Amino acid sequence: MLAPSGPAPSPFNGVWVAHTIGDKVKTAKRIVFILMMVVLLTGVGAAIVMNYSYVFAKKVVGQVVGIERVTNPSSIIGAGSVQASQIFSFAVAIQTANGEIWTSSSEDRQWAVVEKGQCAEAMMFPYPPWDFEKGGTFFGARLLKQFAQCPGATH
Repeated sequence: MLAPSGPAPSPFNGVWVAHTIGDKVKTAKRIVFILMMVVLLTGVGAAIVMNYSYVFAKKVVGQVVGIERVTNPSSIIGAGSVQASQIFSFAVAIQTANGEIWTSSSEDRQWAVVEKGQCAEAMMFPYPPWDFEKGGTFFGARLLKQFAQCPGATH
C-alpha cells in the first residue's frame, strides 16, 4: 500500500478551522443576543418600577359619594404660610355602577367644584406595593370629566 501523499490531516487545515470559526461566530452572536435581551428586559423592568403609578392607573366612572377637604379652610387662613398642596388637598370617594367605592387623595384644584351626588370620571394612581404604609391605596385623583348625573341614570 502506498502512503497518502500530501500533508497529514491536522486540526489546522482549512476545513476544520473554518468550521471552528463559524461555531465561534454563532456562539458570539448568541451571547450578544442574550446580553441585549437582558439589557432590554432590565430597562423595561426599570421603566415599569419607576412609573408604576402611571402604568397601573385606574380610570373610575361613577357617582361621587364623598368629597372632603383634608385641611379645613379656616385653619389654613390662620396658619400663616401654607403650601398650595395643603390648600387644595381633597379626599375623594367614587361609587361605580357595580357598587364598589374607590377612594383617593388629590391635590387637584378641580375637585373644589365637585359636589356629592354628581358623577365623575377620574384617573386614580396606585401607590406601589413596595411602599408598605400606603401600598394598595390611591393618590392624585385626576378629575377627567364631571356630569350632573351619571350616564344611564334616570331621574
